[in-house]
Amino acid sequence: MPTVERTFTVNAPIEKVGPYLADFAHAEAWDPGTKTCTPLDGQPVQVGSRWHNVSEFMGRETELEYRLERWEPDHLTLVGENKTVTSTDDISLRAVDPRTTEITYHVDFDFHGVASVAGPLLKPALEKLGTDTEEQMKKVLPTI
Repeated sequence: MPTVERTFTVNAPIEKVGPYLADFAHAEAWDPGTKTCTPLDGQPVQVGSRWHNVSEFMGRETELEYRLERWEPDHLTLVGENKTVTSTDDISLRAVDPRTTEITYHVDFDFHGVASVAGPLLKPALEKLGTDTEEQMKKVLPTI
């Protein structure tokens, strides 16, 4: 199971970063692979909220259903699934000071069926996606 992890700081307070990332519809702004991310529930964001995510990875479009599994002021977990992969995005937050947040973004990719054979081969592309996501978060989060 390939994993990707990045730890970095952003110039935004933890009180804004957590709720912003918990609303996965915002992935359109901070995740370079996401093309669209639409809420499925029509309710305020809470544990159990779901989104339909359309992403592009290595030139191919894929659709996943994400749900917010955990949401605490300093920790959230989003799980995306389709028949090929389960992606678990585990995000830890730490206030460095009142205006700066350290983010540890850890993603596990559990490929299913035939795709499980390709999982280890995708590691370089997943690492690039991790780097691109970090850079995009550093640009977007200070503007929230």
